[in-house]
Amino acid sequence: MADPLAVADATTLTRLVATLVVVGVVVGIRIAARRWRRRHESGAGRSIANLAVSGGVTLTTAAGIVGIVLLWDLVGPLQRSYQSLGLQDMAGRVLLAVVILATTYALTGFVGHIIGEFTGKRSSISEHQREIIYRLTQVGLYTLALLVVIGLFTRDLGSLLVGAGFLGIVVGMAARQTLGAILAGFVLMFSRPFEIGDWVEIGEREGIVTDITIFTTRIQTFDGEYVMLPNDEVSGQPIINRTRKGRLRIEVEVGIDYDDDPEEAAALARETVKELDEVLQVPTPQVVGKRFGDSAIVLGVRVWIDNPSARRMWRARTAVIEAVTDAYDEAGIKIPFPQRELMGRTEEGGFAVADGRRDAPAGGDGD
Repeated sequence: MADPLAVADATTLTRLVATLVVVGVVVGIRIAARRWRRRHESGAGRSIANLAVSGGVTLTTAAGIVGIVLLWDLVGPLQRSYQSLGLQDMAGRVLLAVVILATTYALTGFVGHIIGEFTGKRSSISEHQREIIYRLTQVGLYTLALLVVIGLFTRDLGSLLVGAGFLGIVVGMAARQTLGAILAGFVLMFSRPFEIGDWVEIGEREGIVTDITIFTTRIQTFDGEYVMLPNDEVSGQPIINRTRKGRLRIEVEVGIDYDDDPEEAAALARETVKELDEVLQVPTPQVVGKRFGDSAIVLGVRVWIDNPSARRMWRARTAVIEAVTDAYDEAGIKIPFPQRELMGRTEEGGFAVADGRRDAPAGGDGD
């Protein structure tokens, strides 16, 4: 008859060996998955492949834990421990709530990794939009976990939710301006009328966008001022984005004398600005007639610049003005300035002066 102690020792040894094998397999799979990720950090289908690997590693780890529990016959002791813990016991509820919140925290990190994998290579999704997607997912997961935790401590969850709904209405009425700014922030981030670094004009404000949050949009004006605009005001005003297309048209008006040939002046201005390094050759510069002024025929010199910024715009405008002025001076084309002819008429009895005396009319007989 076999010795029970020897049988028990053999069984324990077998379980230890099997446990080591299971742990070794799980650790080996995790190391192999990590190395595979490092080798395949780029390439088509990387996001889907990484997601599959992450899921496989998670399932393998869970299977290893289940295998160890079954190998050591721990199902019964765990059940008895769970039953002895009891949800009626406050300490047990608190412990379970901590476990739920910790699991939710780990899950949000995993979800953030998945979102980063799927949106990292998409140029249509900006960094701010990616952050918003992650934060919304995080809020959703934590809200669900919080509802489960609250359900552990109360049986009338419906009444609690109704009360929370009324409280939400009161808070929403009190903070409607802030909530409006938040909603407008989401609209701006997903409609993308501008990005950080763009040169924009919002209402009467013009400058470079430095930051976009769910509450405000910050721009730096060309005077060096930092302006913080609430998003609800931004979304309610006309927005002009001067850098959206990567180029900008500039128009400089110049007047020529009525005695000069407009066609000749336009051709000379066109050929002059074509030689400037500050403007693009395609689209080609254009000169058009704008209007008849009081003292001049007004022409519009239109040129394009790339990668528009305030500095590039003023540099190009200055170069156009200087070049056209020099070219017209050399060609003898006059850039007129306003002129007025003053004429007087003869007054009977002379003109009245300050001291009340009257001067003789112009052209009258002297004494």
